[in-house]
Amino acid sequence: MSEKKFDTLKDVNDVVISTRIRFARNLREYPFPCRLTDEKKRQVASIVKSAVLDGHSAISGRFGYIQMSELTQEEAVSLVERHLVSPEFISERQGRGLLLLDDESVSIMINEEDHIRIQVISQGMNLESTYDLADKIDTLLDEQLNFAFNDKLGYLTQCPTNIGTGMRASLMLHLPSLKESGAMGKISSSLSKLGLVIRGMYGEGTEPKGAIYQLSNQVTLGISEQEAVNNLRDIAYQLVTQERNARENLKKNITIQDKVYRSYGILQYAKLMSNEECMQLLSNVRFGVESEILTGIDLPTINRLFIEIQPATLMKNIGKKLTPQERDRIRAELVRSALMKPQVPSSHRLEE
Repeated sequence: MSEKKFDTLKDVNDVVISTRIRFARNLREYPFPCRLTDEKKRQVASIVKSAVLDGHSAISGRFGYIQMSELTQEEAVSLVERHLVSPEFISERQGRGLLLLDDESVSIMINEEDHIRIQVISQGMNLESTYDLADKIDTLLDEQLNFAFNDKLGYLTQCPTNIGTGMRASLMLHLPSLKESGAMGKISSSLSKLGLVIRGMYGEGTEPKGAIYQLSNQVTLGISEQEAVNNLRDIAYQLVTQERNARENLKKNITIQDKVYRSYGILQYAKLMSNEECMQLLSNVRFGVESEILTGIDLPTINRLFIEIQPATLMKNIGKKLTPQERDRIRAELVRSALMKPQVPSSHRLEE
C-alpha cells in the first residue's frame, strides 16, 4: 500500500500515542537465559554492559546501568508502567540488568527471555526514526559481540516466534471510538490474518485500559525488518482512518458529549480517584479533545498523565510508599493541577 495514499494522514498523533522498536539478540557463546546459572548471568551482564558503556560511540556516555536486584518493588514496577521494561523482566530480578539512556528513550534489558532486548521508544508516529536508532544500537553491539545467527533462520531466540529478524515494531493507539462501536473484536481477528496482533497497553496477556491498545507485528521469519515496519505503518493508517470515521459519528451523539463533559468535571473536582477510574476518565477527555468537543488541553499532557497516575510511578515520584487511599488522593491532585479548564466550542455546547 503506497504511503502517498495517506499523505493527509501524516499527522496521526490524535490516535498514535507512541512508537516502539525492539530487537531480541543472544550471545553465541552462552545458553539461553533460562539455562544460565547465576554466575553465567553475571558474565553475560558484564559483557553487554561493557560493550555499551565502554563503546566509542557518542551515545555510550549517556547510558546508566541499573542492577535490577537492587531496586525496590515500586521502582521495578514503575519501569513497567513507563514502558521501559517488560512485565516478565521484573518477575525475577536476580542476575538481570538494565542499561537506560538518560532521556529514557532507549533501554537495553539484559537476561530477560533473551540475553539482550534493545528497545527504543518515541512519542507519536515515528517508525522510521525509531527503527533507525534501534538499528544503529544493534549494529554498535554487533560489532563488539558475537550474536547467535543462522544463515537460513536469521537471529536465534529462545522463543521460536522471534526467530528471524528478532524485531517487534509496535504502536500505542488510542481507539475509544472503535471500542465504543464494538468493532475491536472483529479488528483483532482480521489483524491476526495479516501477521499483526493488537493487545492491551502492556503487551501480551494484558487488557486495554482507557481504550489504549498496542499494535505490533507478529511475523519475524521470512520477512525483512523494513517490510515489517512498512506493513505496520500501512495497517496503522487504516486503523487511524477507521477510528476517525467512527469518531465523527460518535461526537454528534449527545450522550457521548455528556460523558465527555462529566468526565472532565470529575477530573477537575474529584478528591479521590482510583487508577482504573482515572484511566477511563482521561480516555473520555482525550476523545473530547480529538473530536474538538473540548479545547485548551493538549494531547501530550493527557499522554503523560496516563503514565504518571500509575500506582508504582506515583510512589516513585513521591519518594515513599503510599496507602491505596493516599495514592487515590495524590492522583486526583496531580490530574487537577495538570488539566487546564478548556473552552467548549459553541457548536458542541449542549442545548439548554
